[in-house]
Amino acid sequence: MEFTELLVIAAIGAAIWFWLDSLKAREAGVRAARHACAEEGLQFLDETVVGSSLRPARNDAGHFRLRRVYTFEFSDTGNNRCSGSVTLLGGDVEFLHIRPQLYVVPKAPEQHETIH
Repeated sequence: MEFTELLVIAAIGAAIWFWLDSLKAREAGVRAARHACAEEGLQFLDETVVGSSLRPARNDAGHFRLRRVYTFEFSDTGNNRCSGSVTLLGGDVEFLHIRPQLYVVPKAPEQHETIH
């Protein structure tokens, strides 16, 4: 194989990885938004989830991750539409905003092993 063929295969592989990773992140955001709306007695409008931002960022450990922001709509009366957003860092929900409230999703406690 020539170098250009390997480069094309690597680019296709990277594109497939990015697409699958984006689908997984979107689903995590949809689950979090749906859960928050259910807790608040709001109607989550499924077909309104849209990716609005994609930026590189670092997590608490300093590792490179993609920060994605998805906007969505929900209804509190069934006759109107309100906007919300969910921010993910990698595959983890960082913030969930349902106006006028901001939910900060607590991180799961890290498991630290000690060797004695």
